[in-house]
Amino acid sequence: MSDYTKSKELFERAQKTIPGGVNSPVRAFKSVGGTPLFMERAKGAYMYDADGARYIDYINSWGPMMLGHAYEPVVKAIQEKAADSTSFGAPTKLEIEMAELIVSMSPNVDMVRMVSSGTEACMSALRLARGYTGRNKFIKFEGCYHGHADAFLVKAGSGVATFNIQTVPGVTAGVSMDTLTAPYNDLEAVKQLVAENKGEIAAIIIEPVAGNMGCIIPEPGFMEGLRAICDQEGIVFIFDEVMTGFRLAAGGAQERLGINADLVTYGKVIGGGMPVGAFGGKKEIMQHIAPLGNVYQAGTLSGNPIAMIAGYTMLKTLKDNPSIYKELDDKTAYLHTELDKVLKTKNVPYVINRFGSMISVHFSDKPVNNFAAAASADNVLFNRFFHALLADGVYLPPSAYETWFISTALSNEDIKETIAAVEKFQP
Repeated sequence: MSDYTKSKELFERAQKTIPGGVNSPVRAFKSVGGTPLFMERAKGAYMYDADGARYIDYINSWGPMMLGHAYEPVVKAIQEKAADSTSFGAPTKLEIEMAELIVSMSPNVDMVRMVSSGTEACMSALRLARGYTGRNKFIKFEGCYHGHADAFLVKAGSGVATFNIQTVPGVTAGVSMDTLTAPYNDLEAVKQLVAENKGEIAAIIIEPVAGNMGCIIPEPGFMEGLRAICDQEGIVFIFDEVMTGFRLAAGGAQERLGINADLVTYGKVIGGGMPVGAFGGKKEIMQHIAPLGNVYQAGTLSGNPIAMIAGYTMLKTLKDNPSIYKELDDKTAYLHTELDKVLKTKNVPYVINRFGSMISVHFSDKPVNNFAAAASADNVLFNRFFHALLADGVYLPPSAYETWFISTALSNEDIKETIAAVEKFQP
């Protein structure tokens, strides 16, 4: 068990020059309390903090480390490519190969544009949908987080929910008025919004399996209903697969759910741990992006060679080894089963949500199928649960509103060690 001495010292130092001491809010541990841990290195299923303590990692850099930390083929590819220069600001063959690989793995994606973050991917996809349709409004779902662009910070989940910021200073009323929100899994609410804003809605954007209010699974018929509405009304259906893309299946949530999206946004896995995003979709829509069309989008470091080789190596591994997905699913199912056994003995209500290699625990006495249900869970109890496991060397996301991510590096022995920590937890 770490005493967090060096992390405390680093956090005090960081707060003098970095707002809140962190470069992304959920890292601050503000909702769970305590001092954020400063990490020094990671390998496989483990991270090591500044004090040298080891943690079994259930964040995996918020998703991309599907094959564990410091996966050797990715590390080696980065090292070799860096010798050629870290950036050109000009086209490279590798960008073509990356685009071809993504298109070969992704249903309904004819063309793809690389960017540098998931936020940038979602922002660009929405702009493209607006430019393509000539409409301004769009529908998002309460608790779904699509990055921190202004239009998406209305009733967003993830860090916004963690910090209880539902009206965000700096986001203008005009922007907010174009953002229509509905509860996740509520098809009737969407139908009503579409009827009230007939011919004005450019896009419906959704996390097909939500990961920013815990893991929230679409109910039967929900995605099919959204697809039908988009078809009927000429609305662009956008899947935000920044978390789910290439994690739930080689073809992402589109493949896993059997639903076709018009545009798809990617991040996390496609960078192999490097900061990368992408958006893609049908040629009919994508050809409206500059320089082909007049919807402007640009990025000096888009298609960065170091990011491209990391992502290409990761995706090629996943494409060539489809058994990886079964291994991830099996390990997550085993974790689910063992968590269920132990939590049953704790005399507290709980819900475990799982889809593929995404899983979350909610201390609730009712199903957690949307943001309101996630918010009404006993999140104070979750905070105690988080710290109990942290003290025993298990690193969970420091928020009740985040999904856990599993990697192939996680062994059954690691899961048993995790369950032993859960057994010691006293609600």
